Amino acid sequence: MAGHADDYESVIKTTKSEDIAAFAAHRKGAMSKLQHALHINPALVPLFVLLASIAVFGVLLGSKFFSPFALTLILQQVQIVGIVAAAQSLVVLTAGIDLSVGAIMVLSSVVMGQFTFRYGLPVELAIGLGLLCGMVCGYINGWLVAVMKLPPFIVTLGMWQIVLATNFLYSANETIRAQEIEATAPLLQVFAVKFNIGGAVFTVGVAFMVLLMLLLSYVLKQTAWGRHVYAVGDDPEAAQLSGVNVKRVLISVYVLSGLICAFAGWALIGRIGSVSPTSGQLANIESITAVVIGGISLFGGRGSILGALFGALIVGVFTLGLRLAGADAQWTYLLIGALIIGAVAVDQWIRKVSA
Repeated sequence: MAGHADDYESVIKTTKSEDIAAFAAHRKGAMSKLQHALHINPALVPLFVLLASIAVFGVLLGSKFFSPFALTLILQQVQIVGIVAAAQSLVVLTAGIDLSVGAIMVLSSVVMGQFTFRYGLPVELAIGLGLLCGMVCGYINGWLVAVMKLPPFIVTLGMWQIVLATNFLYSANETIRAQEIEATAPLLQVFAVKFNIGGAVFTVGVAFMVLLMLLLSYVLKQTAWGRHVYAVGDDPEAAQLSGVNVKRVLISVYVLSGLICAFAGWALIGRIGSVSPTSGQLANIESITAVVIGGISLFGGRGSILGALFGALIVGVFTLGLRLAGADAQWTYLLIGALIIGAVAVDQWIRKVSA
């Protein structure tokens, strides 16, 4: 022991007070730097794909594609998917998935229409009840996931079937026509109102989608609740130990998701003009597609909600571009399928930076 003490004293005497610990610098290669950059900004990948696809179709189709009408048409076509993708993104960020978003959207729109025309309630009250319907469905999902500890996939799969059946039973599979809505309750079609900016025609639904994405992006990045959502998705046990009320966060996410789906139902009425119980049946799959292509990790805790907007726009660009090029519609599904697999592969590669 004395020998060790002498060694220690000798080292102290020969060491300058200003000396500090130094570590060998580890130089990162270009791929490592790119991997790290994409890990910090996951929306960069879908943004690059979106800009590249616009450039490619612009070169191939010229003014046919690069026109205010074509570009705003893409926005109008993806507005419903974009709004539902915002709801889906919140759930996916918590490492969950919601297969019931499309059904909740349609049921909420049916409630708005039925309470207006079947029961004669003021349209404002009917819309409020439709929004409440979406929140209740979301709360049930959240309670089953957070409190009963059931897998989100199973819970929302069951809720999808329940809500879908309720939708058809309640509406008696009857469509409320656009002419009736326009004459009696035009507020139901407010998301279809158009306005002009620099020669490009936009709708209230498009503006709502963009503003919703920007608002949610701010909330997720700048508020405690947003940071808790990421923490729960990354590691719920660690989040719980650090003081996060995991159950409350999960329930709030599903309730907000249901509310956004209800707004999507309202926007759907404006988009198609009528209240149809059979519309929007693929919204759940389309929203998951937008989220995955948008770079939001299905494992939770990583991703930008703006990526979901870029993902929805990518699908819209490919759909319209191939249609204008006269290609078979099946090419759209083929390319989008390849993008989905590619997005998951890129996500796995990016996640290695934190491993």
